[in-house]
Amino acid sequence: MIEALRHFLDCIEAGDDRRTEAAAQALVGAADVASAVLPSLRDLLHDADADRRWWGVRGLAAIGTGTGRERLVGILTKELTTALADADPGVRACAAQAAGALRLRETIPDLVDCLADPDPLAARVAADSLSQIGAPAVPALVAALQTGETPVRAGAARALYLIQPEQAVSALCEALDDPSAIVTHYASEALEQMGVGLVLFHP
Repeated sequence: MIEALRHFLDCIEAGDDRRTEAAAQALVGAADVASAVLPSLRDLLHDADADRRWWGVRGLAAIGTGTGRERLVGILTKELTTALADADPGVRACAAQAAGALRLRETIPDLVDCLADPDPLAARVAADSLSQIGAPAVPALVAALQTGETPVRAGAARALYLIQPEQAVSALCEALDDPSAIVTHYASEALEQMGVGLVLFHP
């Protein structure tokens, strides 16, 4: 696995994204040797270059995939929440995607904050990642739908549409009167998919 890390770092230096992605995938399951791998990834995560920080997040997500991930939850949460506030929108989007893929419920508050990200891609990825985390994210999403600013409400509505949790029905019904067309669209779609709209609005 140390050799796989060296290859990953070499590919980053070479600037070959295709080979670097393949090398990142070779790090999957490296949780068992995290103590040997993490120092190099931390260097990437805190590098001045945004591309290198992006690959640091990608590498961290890879080692968090597979067996042994439970031992890394604290480290994964700390580093990914830091990356979610990165100055570069690409890094923020990558961190949001990783948090969702790893189902890190500890990142839910930070992902909700990212729904207000000025970068549309990062905000959308945050919403999708919250939907991947699923049920544990629902209370925070309902609160965001009810009290957040427009972009946050829109992202929360999208995530709830993807999850379709019964406990969000009341909030989704209220969201049908939201001033944002995006919010009302996702709320309506969610309720329809759940069969609720057919009951509430049958003539």
